[in-house]
Amino acid sequence: MRTRSEVVTFRHPFTLSGSVEPQPAGTYVVETEEEVLPTLLHSAYRRTTTWLTLPSHAGAGTTELVVIDPIELAAALVRDLARASA
Repeated sequence: MRTRSEVVTFRHPFTLSGSVEPQPAGTYVVETEEEVLPTLLHSAYRRTTTWLTLPSHAGAGTTELVVIDPIELAAALVRDLARASA
């Protein structure tokens, strides 16, 4: 198993099915867990889970991990970029 991390930025508020409320514009950490696939020629990985780190409303400095669909995240980022360009 391995975990990849990336940072995404939304310029506008957004919603994803993994989050209950609209999230504010800002920078978010996305972590993707992958498992190694048995191959003979080269290393290959398959995505198993993707999480988005959200600020928690429970208290300052706390965060919440929500499982998200990476395809839905990509679509939300495209919508955000299109909205910024308009």
